[in-house]
Amino acid sequence: MKKFLFLVFFGLLLTPLTVVAEDTIQDYSIREALGEEKIKNVLGDDVKFYFGTQRHGKVLKKFGNFRTSKKANAFMKSKESACQWAFASSLKAFKDRALREGGNAVINIQSNYNNVRTASSETYKCGSGAAVAGVALVGDVVRLAE
Repeated sequence: MKKFLFLVFFGLLLTPLTVVAEDTIQDYSIREALGEEKIKNVLGDDVKFYFGTQRHGKVLKKFGNFRTSKKANAFMKSKESACQWAFASSLKAFKDRALREGGNAVINIQSNYNNVRTASSETYKCGSGAAVAGVALVGDVVRLAE
């Protein structure tokens, strides 16, 4: 009987862990995220971002296709807020890469959640659970004509 009660108790302890690990994948607004003052401050304006098939200037040089995958703490935050920070972290990684390579823009940015690409100029995909939110992107680092 003690062994049975131990197994039931142990099983109940593990149940919340499976719930916490479950991700909900949703689309969130690129415009709303980029409109947040804190995110504007993190990204600055020395690298431009173009999503999906958004028009951009003439490409003078292409440095390569790169991926980002960033997570943000979602504990005690709304899913949208946590996803916005994961999105901002992914864009910041692109910015840092562009500056390192000599680029001034990242074009053709697509969501790449679970290696499934989704091109949109309006939304990005984010997976969020109770503790963590994650955004994965892929895009081309380039130098555009001024």
